[in-house]
Amino acid sequence: DPRWIVEERADGTNVNNWHWTERDATGWSKVKLREVLVGLAVEGEAGRCEISDLKHVEGEASCSSRKGKLIFFYEWNLSLSWKGTVKESGEKHKGSVEIPNLSEENEVDDTEINVSKKKGEGDALKDLMRTEGIVKVREALRDYLKALKTEFTLGMILPTRGAVGQELGPEQNPSENTMDDSVSSRSADTVGVKIPTVKIVMRETFSSPADELYRIFTTKELVQKFSKRPAVIEAEKGGRLQMFDGCVSGEYVELVPSQRIALKWRCRSWPEEHYAAVALNFKDTAAQTELQLECRGVPVLHEDSTRRCWKQQHFEEIRILLQQSRDTVE
Repeated sequence: DPRWIVEERADGTNVNNWHWTERDATGWSKVKLREVLVGLAVEGEAGRCEISDLKHVEGEASCSSRKGKLIFFYEWNLSLSWKGTVKESGEKHKGSVEIPNLSEENEVDDTEINVSKKKGEGDALKDLMRTEGIVKVREALRDYLKALKTEFTLGMILPTRGAVGQELGPEQNPSENTMDDSVSSRSADTVGVKIPTVKIVMRETFSSPADELYRIFTTKELVQKFSKRPAVIEAEKGGRLQMFDGCVSGEYVELVPSQRIALKWRCRSWPEEHYAAVALNFKDTAAQTELQLECRGVPVLHEDSTRRCWKQQHFEEIRILLQQSRDTVE
């Protein structure tokens, strides 16, 4: 078992981190917290709210190893901004979510989360954030802690001899799955570094012709409108793609106008040099377009956050952009 190689060595190497080692997770955590929190959305009878920004992050996080055991430390004071729209009147309101002490001393369910709203009407939206919104925020915090304890610690503790060489089962044939909104199948396929990955398939329908939807994905000005961030969009084979302040990047592999876009695509929090293979297929159906997303090679630990990225930060925001365009025309 490689974990037990701890004899003294002339070169002083701390074999397999058996002796005390510590890794700073502060910078990584700030990126991950933004990834899992910003863009969270909730809807109810009162309207729709979403976390629009992580405006304040104060604290630190680290992981230490000793004799094959991992010890985690994290302490965060977080301040989030939220915005919402009242369903009946269309009024827009803003507020804050304060998390004064996210730490290993408390379970996520016991962590204090306070919701406030700027003066004026819209208390129904505040109530929505205090109920369903807080539930979503706690889920996101659990995602962060899960990633801290798994993704961030990769390589700190080596597996036992019995685990070395084990392979994941063969990839399931997508036709064997029941595909509703999204489907994932575990695989050992990788694009880039060798890590366990999944394939994500999602189907969405938009009230828009295929050529218009295609332009939204390939026109810099339109991408910046729905992403609400500066973007680099070089929509040609070999051209660059960069969105959400560099949190998403990639390269265009194939473009068939109004029909298909293929990309090398990655999130900044993924292992370095690892890319997924993304295909967006557009199918015109009368006044609507069915969009099928296939994302192969997503790191297993990032499956949920990647699906959220496409669902909330792409598809939902594109629907809002399309609705705004229709309202302007009317």
